[in-house]
Amino acid sequence: MREFNRTDRVGEQLAHELAQLIQREIKDPRLGMVTVTSADVSRDLSYADVHVTLMGENDPERIRENLGVLKRASGFLRSRVARTMKLRHVPELRFHFDESVTRGHELSSLIERAVQSDRDRTGEDDETGPERGD
Repeated sequence: MREFNRTDRVGEQLAHELAQLIQREIKDPRLGMVTVTSADVSRDLSYADVHVTLMGENDPERIRENLGVLKRASGFLRSRVARTMKLRHVPELRFHFDESVTRGHELSSLIERAVQSDRDRTGEDDETGPERGD
């Protein structure tokens, strides 16, 4: 079993802090409903890959625009994180769109369609079912 190491703890706390800061402090009207899903911190704490999702957004242009807003705000976010987290060095923030949630919804939809298709096909092929009395 893998030990919960320092970079994992820093990443978890960083994701939590950033989620709150983005929601409360970033006032850019172009920024949609951003959710921080994780923050993977490098071993030397020099950078953190912050994964975000955008509620209801699948448009690549809107995603790029939101990531640009976050990138431009990264210095501000770093300085705010430095105030709350007890670190000698706050990692450089690199924002990435987390496609796993979108992919999960797509897979779930595919599974639902396959199950429904199976039911439809089974219902059509089943001519020996119980007879209904009128």
